[in-house]
Amino acid sequence: MNEFLLIVVAYVIGSIPTSVWVSKYFFGIDIRDYGSGNAGATNTYRVLGSRWGTFVMVADVLKGVIATSLYILIPYYLQDEWHRTNLMVGLGLASVLGHIFPVFADFKGGKGVATLFGMVIAIQPLVAICCVGVFLLVLYLTRFVSLSSILASIAFAVFILFIFNEKETLYRVFAVAVALMVILTHQKNINRILNGTESKVPILKYRDRRRSRRKF
Repeated sequence: MNEFLLIVVAYVIGSIPTSVWVSKYFFGIDIRDYGSGNAGATNTYRVLGSRWGTFVMVADVLKGVIATSLYILIPYYLQDEWHRTNLMVGLGLASVLGHIFPVFADFKGGKGVATLFGMVIAIQPLVAICCVGVFLLVLYLTRFVSLSSILASIAFAVFILFIFNEKETLYRVFAVAVALMVILTHQKNINRILNGTESKVPILKYRDRRRSRRKF
């Protein structure tokens, strides 16, 4: 199995439209016709609830992990770290591209953040954990999933370039590209945050209720 075929398989794995299939087969709707119109875990959480939103998020992360780990099918890459990292980046990007432009859902998918995170888990778990920490902290403080994703992607670039000081040029370029891609794909969310119209996820409701009572 050559590298090109692996990349095609990675794209196909990324193209599995988890949220679209879940919404159609279990609810008889297309998730892209509701909420933000996005075929991702966040919109699924808002429209179908936390149970299905969590399921979609885990499935989308696994797409990235599995696709990026396809390198194990070529024994050569098990022994060569430099080439392995480069192939993993290529496989991961193919899966993210598949998530954003899924062949099984009219090429109208999500923003690829969860699948991208799965890719980072496969390549460098420690960096992934650090990014999760940034994501959860921002989510706790703001309850904006979009802002959490943006800042976590920027943190990813900072971790790769400066904190962990990765030597692989392709990986460094990839880290910067990820931050830019997430920012670009969240332009509407950024505008809504600035306008005060971005919706917040319904977590920490009891904390917010307590704060509201204190004001009165």
